[in-house]
Amino acid sequence: MFRKIALSAAAALTLAAPAAHAAGAAGHVTDYEFSFEGPFGTYDQAQLQRGLQVYTQVCAACHGLQYVPLRTLTSETGPGMPEDQVRAYAEQNFQVYDEETDEWRAARPNDHFPAVESAGAPDLSLMAKARAGFSGPYGTGLNQLFKGMGGAEYIASLLTHYTGEDRVEAGTVLYENESFPGGWISMAPPLYEGAVEYMDGTEATEEQMAKDVAAFLMWTAEPKMMERKQAGFTGVLFLTVLSVLLYLTNKRIWAPIKARAKDES
Repeated sequence: MFRKIALSAAAALTLAAPAAHAAGAAGHVTDYEFSFEGPFGTYDQAQLQRGLQVYTQVCAACHGLQYVPLRTLTSETGPGMPEDQVRAYAEQNFQVYDEETDEWRAARPNDHFPAVESAGAPDLSLMAKARAGFSGPYGTGLNQLFKGMGGAEYIASLLTHYTGEDRVEAGTVLYENESFPGGWISMAPPLYEGAVEYMDGTEATEEQMAKDVAAFLMWTAEPKMMERKQAGFTGVLFLTVLSVLLYLTNKRIWAPIKARAKDES
């Protein structure tokens, strides 16, 4: 009976494999290096500010960040922008609907990045976090655990792995992308050399812009990552000291009893 079940399961997996491949498994993802990887990694403020610039000038027309408050751009563990710059940035780039006045107005730091529903494109607030476990056997995310690969690598790879080929399917233009599951995506290549002019003088190559905006989107999804790492390190240190103290206490308490038992024997 067990043999029949095993053979049936093996046959089912064999038949399902081609279908899964045809449907498109996870595409190729490059293991880019980011400063926030590892237990002691931190966000690079300059990179986050460049990523914000790429998002604003390239991505914001189609993709929103509705779960991210504009005021968090001042975070010391984030972009670290001065409050006056955040206020000016919000006013110059976004309009929000005010339910109290029933009209549109310039955004303020207390507002969130507005959602963009007209383009039908997904909101990017949780994109990096949603893709954090994309890789590894059966979506277990083992590559993220052992190689540090997660959502930021997927986003950067997606933006840089267009092949230049396209096709029309059901009236929709699809673009070949080696990182997108299935190989074809409806989003046209958004980046090209010099698409933005960085204010800090960094050369705006396609790969540089992709890594910068991927890092920024990682921060929007995990703004408290640095605090969690610090809390985790503190917890491990505390538990290590506590374990040593408990071990020494245990030896001291039981030492006389063990010595007495040894003498009696």
